[in-house]
Amino acid sequence: MFEDYFDLECRACSRLSDFMNGVKEDYPDYHCRPVEPFGDPKADLLIVGLAPGKHGANASGRPFTGDFAGILLFRTLYEFGWSSAPESLHRSDGLTLSRCRLTNAVKCLPPENKPVGAETRRCNPFLAAEIATLKPGNLILALGGIAHRATLMALGLRQAEYQFGHDNLHHLPTGVNLLDSYHCSRYNTQTRRLTPAMFKEVFAHAQRLLNQQ
Repeated sequence: MFEDYFDLECRACSRLSDFMNGVKEDYPDYHCRPVEPFGDPKADLLIVGLAPGKHGANASGRPFTGDFAGILLFRTLYEFGWSSAPESLHRSDGLTLSRCRLTNAVKCLPPENKPVGAETRRCNPFLAAEIATLKPGNLILALGGIAHRATLMALGLRQAEYQFGHDNLHHLPTGVNLLDSYHCSRYNTQTRRLTPAMFKEVFAHAQRLLNQQ
């Protein structure tokens, strides 16, 4: 569905490819390939995460599905009407997204969930092509600093002019808006750096922005 900005056969990053091959040996049923964006092809809300989790999206083949981060994300998407169900179980569970799409700054599983800069840059043209489908008034929600920086890189914008901060809103030259949130990772939620209430506030902000179109 998203062939113009996704390549299931991409092996451009040898470190990531080798790591996924090793995981595949230990878990033969896992996806262990680049993870395709998921959701509405005509979305006006594009949510950009970091990268697939080892036992989550890397296993299921769907962004945030099986990841701890997906628990809060899908529950919140459902509450605001972007998801047909509050929980994403597997690729064949029938869940759909409306006006919303999920993608990652890096499409392949990195060791310790930490891509290096060269890997983010090498994967960035896929994100750039995906962002290019958005229209003025559409919204990008960046989950975490890496997703924020990858989005700016994809648009050729200077990082210093758009500082990351939770619930920070940036009006971009293309007419698309960029909204930041702390990533809904296990660490952030368990340390209370990001609470469900804080996450809901970001999505309420996103909904208000899109309703103004």
